Amino acid sequence: MDFLGKIEFLYPYVFVLLIVYFICIFLCKSKSQSIYFSNIKMLKSVTKNQGYIVKGLRFLVVLFMIIALANPVIKDEIIINDNKGYEISLILDASGSMREANKFQITKDIVMDFVSQRKTDRLALSIFADFAYVAVPLTYDKDSLLNLLTYVEVGIAGQRQTALYEALYLSSDLFKNSKAKEKIAILLTDGIDNTNTIPLDVAIQKAKKYDIKVYTIGIGNTGDYNSQALEQIAKATNGKFYEANSVQKIQEIYKEINELEKSEIKTQKFVKKEYYFQYALDVVIGLLFMLILLSRKSS
Repeated sequence: MDFLGKIEFLYPYVFVLLIVYFICIFLCKSKSQSIYFSNIKMLKSVTKNQGYIVKGLRFLVVLFMIIALANPVIKDEIIINDNKGYEISLILDASGSMREANKFQITKDIVMDFVSQRKTDRLALSIFADFAYVAVPLTYDKDSLLNLLTYVEVGIAGQRQTALYEALYLSSDLFKNSKAKEKIAILLTDGIDNTNTIPLDVAIQKAKKYDIKVYTIGIGNTGDYNSQALEQIAKATNGKFYEANSVQKIQEIYKEINELEKSEIKTQKFVKKEYYFQYALDVVIGLLFMLILLSRKSS
């Protein structure tokens, strides 16, 4: 019953044809020659039941043809409310050094908690080590992002190098068509860029081009990461540079970012339609087959 309650008709006005059908039954009777038999009562009793069956089948054929024409569907609506939120790109260092002191797993757990709290935001995830890649583009689907994060481990993008500037440059393209007022990237690393694939100034200019505010986080001991470069990125993009040498400090940083004032993101509505007219047509074919069999028996 729940299934039937979800069905909608795209063209409900087609059901007016049922009224036309009943009018035709009473007003558009076909004329035929009459043949009289001596035992007419016996013939009537023989054909009476079969006549009711044929009429019933004809009505069902018309009914299901009309249902098919009305185009029954089930709609699944996904509505993104006109709330306040950010578009945030999470950029994580997954190089070999992040395995030390379980830094990557600790950071990943904190990031997952951060994602769970960003109810009305669009989030993206980029990973970098020997190379950078976008793991999840900007999405409202937090469950899919969290599920993917559980499978991300150190070494997934190599272990020996740190393509930090490449990661910033690549993730900036996520905002190419964005219309959000607030675009943010949170870049976390414990290393120094040593791939030389993208110059620092080029990566910064790409972030500035799309008005991305970059928050950089250096984790570990002083000297493990290039604090000067991270501070330069944050300053040039009106972001902020953080240093974290403990689990508590990393938690505090993400909590501070999580409490940022939010800006408006436009409402979006997606409607998924599942069509069922073909099932009504299948019933029509079955009923016509039954009518053919009855007509052959009576002939």
